[in-house]
Amino acid sequence: MAKGHRSQIKKERNQNKDTRPSAKLSHARISAQKAGFVLDAIRGKDVQTALGILEYNPRYASVIKKLLNSAIANAENNNGMDPENLYVDECFANKATTMKRIRPRARGMAYRIEKRMCHITIILNER
Repeated sequence: MAKGHRSQIKKERNQNKDTRPSAKLSHARISAQKAGFVLDAIRGKDVQTALGILEYNPRYASVIKKLLNSAIANAENNNGMDPENLYVDECFANKATTMKRIRPRARGMAYRIEKRMCHITIILNER
């Protein structure tokens, strides 16, 4: 059981908030596994290198590139950080809802097609 009044508990929880600049995209039309392959390539890299990797990546990376640019803009405008010193601290893709569609097959049967989505998060930090 928590100690203290509800307002005190909320105040303590809000003081421990993460101040690192980040960007999140919900319901991206790419599966979490496919997004994870691209995110693994940029994790730990500085933002200039990460943008170069995303520019010439053969996989579908345009959504992640836009998200990284958004995180850089958040760091610059909201936190006053220098974009030259930023690097990708954390990046991950969590599974989201799945759109279910039907594909007609032989003898009146139907196969299910699952169009998967994910939530992509990129968190930057300063060196």
